Amino acid sequence: MVKYDNTIIAAIGTLDKLDAAIESKCKTIFLLTGNIFNLQSSIDKIHQANKKVYVDIDLMEGFGKDPVFLEYLNEVLKPDGIITTRSNLIKKAKGLGLFAVQRIFVFDSRSLNSGIDLVLKTRPDALEILPGIMPKVIREARDRAKLPVICGGLISDREDIDSAINAGAIAITTSRESLWDLC
Repeated sequence: MVKYDNTIIAAIGTLDKLDAAIESKCKTIFLLTGNIFNLQSSIDKIHQANKKVYVDIDLMEGFGKDPVFLEYLNEVLKPDGIITTRSNLIKKAKGLGLFAVQRIFVFDSRSLNSGIDLVLKTRPDALEILPGIMPKVIREARDRAKLPVICGGLISDREDIDSAINAGAIAITTSRESLWDLC
């Protein structure tokens, strides 16, 4: 059995789950929802609970997807880092000193290869692979990209978590509240 410690990250897709994530044992929250009106209060609330928050900037509403938004995010909203699929935003975030997680979706060997080529160019701080239930892909991505790997998507039980961690993932993200207190 894998010892989880801080390996489970609460992924919040709706703000009605925010309090549950804050009250959980998870020390890190991936904020996958928000808009121009509530993002500041969500980040502040998470930080007040002494938890880290990473904002999925691809999913935020009311903000431009251009690099200027990152400057505002970094200087005013102050999350611990960002998550994105966009390589130009990874480069900009890194230049601002923001922790940057590059998310890739793996559908087949072609998407895996192009995703790894992308991270080799952008050099994010970590790579998130979705779906996170493919141990061979996790191992290959970790070995080729030489980055910490986080897995998410379709993680439904302890067996999925064990499989991802045993394959070399440093953490998993899940929106399943029943898994949040396993850390």
